[in-house]
Amino acid sequence: MHAQAHAAPLAARRAFALVGPGRAGTAVATALVARGWRAIAVAGRAPDAASTRTAAADLAAEARDVAHVARGAELVVVATPDAAIAQAAVALAPGLDPGALVVHLSGACTLDELDKLRVERPDVRVGSLHPLQSLPDAERGAARLAGSWCAVDGPDDVERLAVSLGLRPFRVEPGHRATYHAAATVASNHLVALAGQAFRIAAAAGVPPDALLPLMRATLENVDALGVAAALTGPVARGDVDTVSRHLDAIDPSERAAYARLAEGALAQSGRDDPALRDMLGAAR
Repeated sequence: MHAQAHAAPLAARRAFALVGPGRAGTAVATALVARGWRAIAVAGRAPDAASTRTAAADLAAEARDVAHVARGAELVVVATPDAAIAQAAVALAPGLDPGALVVHLSGACTLDELDKLRVERPDVRVGSLHPLQSLPDAERGAARLAGSWCAVDGPDDVERLAVSLGLRPFRVEPGHRATYHAAATVASNHLVALAGQAFRIAAAAGVPPDALLPLMRATLENVDALGVAAALTGPVARGDVDTVSRHLDAIDPSERAAYARLAEGALAQSGRDDPALRDMLGAAR
């Protein structure tokens, strides 16, 4: 029978190792420790790298090289940049215990990144767990995991791991993984870029950025409560061409193209066909 069929239940020893002591990795590791897991080792660029030593100290774990980081771990969390996942997984292969579960945290990558590891070590299991949440640092990231959604792949133990962290797991087909991650990027990174534009335009009018934050929070609450279409308000939603024209005249020319693009998106979301507004926005781009 295949070796994986005899794998010990996840958390039998409740010991894990972390490869990649960045923000996402340390947030997930901190959450694991808070739920009774024991961090045994951390690997980064080098055992003596500052980020590796800091994470190891915070987690009360050893700083090791990648080849030895997984020794004694039931779970190994690979939280490297996407381009380094495959290389890191192969590097840690010799030190893996039979039946260990290796999980990467990438949103865009599929389990194909761990194919070489599966060839090297057919006696271990692989999966992925991508929290759909902003993880700016270990403490705030860990606190935000509970109640957040996450994309998972691999054996059922990955879903159980997600649930144990308070996450709400769902599965994404491998062919849709990049599309899923694009949506997450728009929802998070592009929202930050949009806030930056709003703050710049407000500053030009002498308005403090903090004045916009309650409006932004309320808008997201409206999207949650009403849906995107019903949450849309403002001049585009009501077909106020004159006001949009005044906006375009007033803001810095460097901001006009982005304003127009987003206004076109709002117009499409409204379901209205307004040729005058559409033409004006097209010209502004």
